[in-house]
Amino acid sequence: MKLPHGLFSSLAGLLLFGALIPTAQAQQSLSLRQSCPLLTNITLPDTTLSSAEVVEANGFTPPRTNNTMGTPAFCRIVGVTSPAVNFEVWLPLDNWNGKYNGVGNGGMAGVISYAAMGGALNRGYATASTDTGHNANGGLFDASWASGRQDLIEDFGHRGLHVTTVNAKTITEAFYSNPPSYSYYTGCSKGGQMGLMEAQRYPEDFDGIVAGNPANEWTRFYTGAHLWYSLAMLDNNQEGWIPPAKMQAFGNAVNAACDVLDGIEDGILQNPLACNFEPASIQCPAGVNNNSCLTSQQVTAVEKIWSGKTNSAGELIYPGLVPGGEADPGGWSRWVTGVEPFTSLHWLGGEGFFRWFVFDDPEWDFRNFDYDTDLDYALQKVGNAVDSNNPDLRPLRDNGAKLLVYHGWSDPDISPVASINYFESVVDVIADDMRATNYETALKSTQNFFRLFMVPGMGHCAGGPGPDRFDALSAIENWVENGIAPGSMRASKIQNGEVTRSRPLCVYPEVATYTGIGDTDEAENFYCSAPAGP
Repeated sequence: MKLPHGLFSSLAGLLLFGALIPTAQAQQSLSLRQSCPLLTNITLPDTTLSSAEVVEANGFTPPRTNNTMGTPAFCRIVGVTSPAVNFEVWLPLDNWNGKYNGVGNGGMAGVISYAAMGGALNRGYATASTDTGHNANGGLFDASWASGRQDLIEDFGHRGLHVTTVNAKTITEAFYSNPPSYSYYTGCSKGGQMGLMEAQRYPEDFDGIVAGNPANEWTRFYTGAHLWYSLAMLDNNQEGWIPPAKMQAFGNAVNAACDVLDGIEDGILQNPLACNFEPASIQCPAGVNNNSCLTSQQVTAVEKIWSGKTNSAGELIYPGLVPGGEADPGGWSRWVTGVEPFTSLHWLGGEGFFRWFVFDDPEWDFRNFDYDTDLDYALQKVGNAVDSNNPDLRPLRDNGAKLLVYHGWSDPDISPVASINYFESVVDVIADDMRATNYETALKSTQNFFRLFMVPGMGHCAGGPGPDRFDALSAIENWVENGIAPGSMRASKIQNGEVTRSRPLCVYPEVATYTGIGDTDEAENFYCSAPAGP
């Protein structure tokens, strides 16, 4: 049937007219595009906004790279807060979810965390990152910028993220004419330390904080881990140094002794604290030194690293690493041994921190460190600036915010025991506050606002033999916005784009327990329960 010519013309006109009228969403996007460059006019304390520009979809390439990021269109604001806290704020032009996600750093910071910002932007968040007040041109663990600059150490330790958060939320509200309905923080490693510092010092900055593998006892960590592990490897003419080629045999021996303690032989130690493997069991026979065994000096080095370091009074300075994951390519061979002496990340981190943060001496020799007097000096000089170890989280609790901490059991950098110790110290404070004599009562009260997840087989923030991909941000969103505390999180191991194994991550102190039925690579065949061992 043919339409009458006049009716056809009328319909065509209406369609054309409709096409010329932008949708409400398109109008809003156009308005935001026009508003973006005007954001440099915002007045912020001690802060200069140097640029504000629209970045088209898939149009951003981070500095010093050739890799274009896959992002939606956004408004990019670049600023600096005195004396040198550089930061960026990214605001989506379309489909803003109404929320804000600040992201953290790694190592000694010194860079904008573009990848993490991209992840937040793709989820619809307004987001921001800071270099924490210095430039890391010298590399991941460059600390030379701290020489003679206590103000920069303060910015690195806690102030840089705080002022960036305040500024970013102000800019976000100005841009959208509404403040973020919820604000979240996510970070791991140094970023975990930043998250705990926010929880302890600035409990009103965020509604929810995710802190992964946190370096919370920063000064003690650099003393009793970075420096101590390096001394175990490098002292006495590097006799204890272990070539990376030995890591496979070392890791295999640990698994052979302890893998089946949880009833499943899968290359993952569910509870490494229950592993009583003795490094001397793989000591080389006299006159032999090959990649299938450890020399007596190497055995001693492993024992030192696993035991942690004590002072002359026998007090533990910092807990040691735990068994598991030694053969992972990104594990001990990268963090503990390095490809050759004086190349491990523990060495690079410890040497730089003490040389520039603590002693400010370019000739400082790590072999001369005194674990009594020098540690006390370090704590007095920089501890207050960088240590996020205050267990009193009652202000965070009273503000209604939530804290989620996770830590990989196979972390070759930061001892997972440190996160357990911190959690237990918070439980102690809550017990005193409640005048509770029952541990379970204080534990449940603490878990109302702070939950810890230990991740079997995960390395430093990712990697390792165990499942290492999980969505902690969605978990804390659901907790904050809907009041549903995470009872578990599903973690997956992804290899070549395929999920090869999944497990539930349980709220500490519970652990994933096999039902005894079904595939042990499927999370559905596990449940969370109290651990059977220590």
